[in-house]
Amino acid sequence: MVLKMKNPIYLDYNATTPVDPEVANEMLPYIQNLFGNPSSSYAIGRTSKEAIIKARKQVAGLINAKPDEIVFTSCASESNNLAIHGFVLANRDKGKHIITSAVEHPAVTEVCKYLTTLGYEITYLPVDSFGRVNPVDVEKAIRPDTALITIMHANNEVGTIQPISEITAIARKNNITFHTDASQSVGKIDTDVTKLGVDLLTIAGHKLYAPKGIGALYIKQGVKIENLFHGASQEKGIRPGTENVSHIVGLGKACEIAKRDFDKNSLNMLTMRDRLLNGLKNNLGDKVKVNVNLQNCLPNTLSVAFDNVEAHTLASVISKEIFISTGSACHADSIEISSVLKAMNINIKTAAGTVRISTGKYTTTEEIDYAVKAISEAVKKLS
Repeated sequence: MVLKMKNPIYLDYNATTPVDPEVANEMLPYIQNLFGNPSSSYAIGRTSKEAIIKARKQVAGLINAKPDEIVFTSCASESNNLAIHGFVLANRDKGKHIITSAVEHPAVTEVCKYLTTLGYEITYLPVDSFGRVNPVDVEKAIRPDTALITIMHANNEVGTIQPISEITAIARKNNITFHTDASQSVGKIDTDVTKLGVDLLTIAGHKLYAPKGIGALYIKQGVKIENLFHGASQEKGIRPGTENVSHIVGLGKACEIAKRDFDKNSLNMLTMRDRLLNGLKNNLGDKVKVNVNLQNCLPNTLSVAFDNVEAHTLASVISKEIFISTGSACHADSIEISSVLKAMNINIKTAAGTVRISTGKYTTTEEIDYAVKAISEAVKKLS
């Protein structure tokens, strides 16, 4: 290509985000000097404990929860396991039926799959052509022994936002606990737990400009969770083990920043995504096919296919200049059509040509304009 830029352009923010410099600066003292065990009674131990208390308030503040409703974990996968497996273990009397959707992340579907070996039955709800669950289908799927409903807030692969508040109203009416994996939505769209009406909500640090290796689970007061690990009394005994203080501090700061800069960041992600799509349409016309309803989608996410272009080939051609995904990040090495696109009944040709492009709070106009030219040029050569 004749196009050149100093650094590759990162447009895969749904896979992971860079650590915000403010977050890194906040973490540094707890890596270098303030290394005390939070369970210790001397000064640097108390300092670590106070830092965790502060971070818990910061995380709670972003989702409008109470600080004591936040449990720190190592990642979103652990939070999902704790929410689903931990809940059913603690509530065996509620029944052995779980409702979920056909477009969940493996961190949910694999837990459900494991629970079938313990006698649980799982209902996987279908989605429409845009990847959206119909609340009517949720209500129809409820049985007397339904213990839990778990449906993601927004899809990691295509960005579709689920009608969570409508579904939680159905769950409440039937006295069923509701969990949502909000890994992709926290910091991008409103995730107020009181508005959503959820009982359990998963947060992933590395999707939020915090480091990898830290997550959180919101557990509404009164919801019983059985711990999956056994040890001391950290995190109210739900998640025992000496706390990862520096990363907890990082997640807290990231949540504080996300709340502080929410409007600015959300607008930038949306503006950059729409600029990218408009540029591609201007250059490629009908070759561009958008897979979702952008009016009900994360502001940063674009799931798009190009006629007669295979996604992996396109990604490879532009890989020295632009980073995008050919599916969900956890399946980046697979050429099999993703379960999400299959559930949406996307035809095989379109699915094979689908890429996910996701913008972030650092994405610039210059980067988008460059990406439009580079992607358009590659598509024209390949098609």
